[in-house]
Amino acid sequence: MNQTIPKSLPSSLLSTLLCFPLFLFPLILCSVNPKFTACEPKTCGNGQNISYPFYIDGKQDPSCGFPRFGLTCAPDGFPILNLSSSYFIIQQIFYHNHSLRVSDPQFSVSNATTECLSRSRNLTLYGNRYEFASKQKEILLFFDCATPGKGEEEYRVGCDRGNRTRSVLAMDDGNEKMGYAMGSCKGGFTRTMVMEDEGGGGFGSGREGIWEALRRGFVLVWKVTECEGCEQSGGRCGFDMESFSFREYYVSLVSRIGRSGHLIIHVGSGNSMQEIREKQYGSQAGTGISTGLGIGVPLLVAIGIIVFCWKRKYGNSKIEYRSRRRDGDPYLNSDTEEGSNLYFGVPVFSYTELEVATNNFDHTRELGDGGFGTVYYGKLQDGREVAVKRLYEQNFKRVEQFMNEVKILTRLRHKNLVSLYGCTSRHSRELLLVYEYIPNGTVAHHLHLHSDPTKPTVLPWPTRMKIALQTATALAYLHASDIIHRDVKTTNILLDDGFNVKVADFGLSRLFPSNVTHVSTAPQGTPGYVDPEYHRCYQLTSKSDVYSFGVVLIELVSSMAAVDMSRDRDEINLSSLAVRKIQRSELGELVDPSLGFERDGEVRRMVGLVAQLAFQCLQRDKELRPSMDEVLEVLNRIEGENRNENENKNKNDDGEIHEGTSPLHNGDGYDEVGLLKNMKIPPCSSPNSVADKWESKTTTPNVSA
Repeated sequence: MNQTIPKSLPSSLLSTLLCFPLFLFPLILCSVNPKFTACEPKTCGNGQNISYPFYIDGKQDPSCGFPRFGLTCAPDGFPILNLSSSYFIIQQIFYHNHSLRVSDPQFSVSNATTECLSRSRNLTLYGNRYEFASKQKEILLFFDCATPGKGEEEYRVGCDRGNRTRSVLAMDDGNEKMGYAMGSCKGGFTRTMVMEDEGGGGFGSGREGIWEALRRGFVLVWKVTECEGCEQSGGRCGFDMESFSFREYYVSLVSRIGRSGHLIIHVGSGNSMQEIREKQYGSQAGTGISTGLGIGVPLLVAIGIIVFCWKRKYGNSKIEYRSRRRDGDPYLNSDTEEGSNLYFGVPVFSYTELEVATNNFDHTRELGDGGFGTVYYGKLQDGREVAVKRLYEQNFKRVEQFMNEVKILTRLRHKNLVSLYGCTSRHSRELLLVYEYIPNGTVAHHLHLHSDPTKPTVLPWPTRMKIALQTATALAYLHASDIIHRDVKTTNILLDDGFNVKVADFGLSRLFPSNVTHVSTAPQGTPGYVDPEYHRCYQLTSKSDVYSFGVVLIELVSSMAAVDMSRDRDEINLSSLAVRKIQRSELGELVDPSLGFERDGEVRRMVGLVAQLAFQCLQRDKELRPSMDEVLEVLNRIEGENRNENENKNKNDDGEIHEGTSPLHNGDGYDEVGLLKNMKIPPCSSPNSVADKWESKTTTPNVSA
């Protein structure tokens, strides 16, 4: 049978074509991309299949989903989402519009009549992973409430697990009974969301309607790379942590007919169609070849592959060389912009440039000395003032691990975190990091600058309260990004000219995997700030930062250093001293006299509440400590009460009468004995613990996502 061969095809190509059917079939069988197989959608047992951007810890490789979108499986077979250190049951996933409906497990049907409710955390969406969908309504849950009267019974959703004789009330923010709840509930409130009904309301009437709304939960919308095009092409989406970029996984040979009738061929020896582009050939050309050879679509696929390989070999040699070169160096990947001086979006400085900026690392320009290196003041050629960190030589062997953290941490942007301006190349003679320069020194410098109690303090109480709030905000943001600081201390809290906080050294923090309960590390940290549990087992959790922050709070209250060898032996460690003073109702002996603790009632109230919070942070058992989110929530409430008191005072001066008392305290005065009135104090032989566990709605791992 005579065949008509197009003259435009080269002879070498034709000879290869005649032999191609002999090895085409085994090639197809043996060349399946393992990533494509590994990322097959899976289920927890109940509910729908889980696929990109989510992945199931233990069942799917993390590369099958987007970073920090890992899910776990509950014993009953439902997928669980970790959101701001709280766990939610995933009821439905709507892949078509990038949304999912979740609910708090304690509002399940089985819990409606048999169990009391634990105090839940405020729901806060950090970062850019999720946002609330439209048509959601905010609900306030009030805890430790008195038994409601007839007019308020419909708002009762259960008993308080902390005290089963007390109640939990739920209502929306604009409810007419809000004043009643604020006055009768001693445990404060937390915020959650529910879906609005068709009429625009949050729930039906009565307790059953409120509970049903809480059981249904709320809807979140996720914001990650689009995947529809990849899935329509028969591929599966994923994420490559090495290059920190979106990936499309295909089997090595996939063909389909596009909407225009064109034959589309995917060739996947790599992981991404960004590296190996799909080739499209018009239907007319395909028809001509098919008619000429008389073999049909399978041979068209073969011809397409051979033409593709021939063009790559002879027409794109420069591209092939560049690709080979990039594969040989993992740091010359898609995140290093060709033709520019950027590494993962951060400028790369030359060693010579920074040597000039720091006047050859002049010792008179040293700003500080830490466990990882010395920090120098520098001025770049463009006039910018910078802080240059010069890593110690013994840490140079950890360059690759550190650079991997840099590419993640460069994506962190927060007003209370010091910004990373850039770094030297990993091939530089020394590894240098360039940060923004913060001119007003450290909190430690200002706290311990003066020792004369008769002189006005450099940091008045309102400024110290602002420092506490902003530092807690920065640490909560880090924890929500799966980062543990590891070295929270007043020398790592910098201040700008307006006394706004810039937390430093977070670039050397530890990335905390979302699927583990702790990270084991070698001994590290600063004496006086280190978690006592860390000394025992060298296991790190987010509660380690909480302990260190508790020491910072005591420093803000007392102006005393965390460790001072000049103090009496049993007072050298500030955290132990503070716990003992608070338990003995001797807080006045701990507070810096220049703050006005004895003469200013409002300062006395706020300092007492901050000391109580620090006391909780300093518990030896990490399970007794609050999370950083909870710490931030309490500080915001204390600060908010201060604003309300000032507003009420101004209004009362005008003759207005105001009813109600603060849920945080009763009356205008501050009773030192009442500081711990709601806490069971153990004997003095055990000064570093309390009997009551910090109430949280979950006992799951202590790390935020």
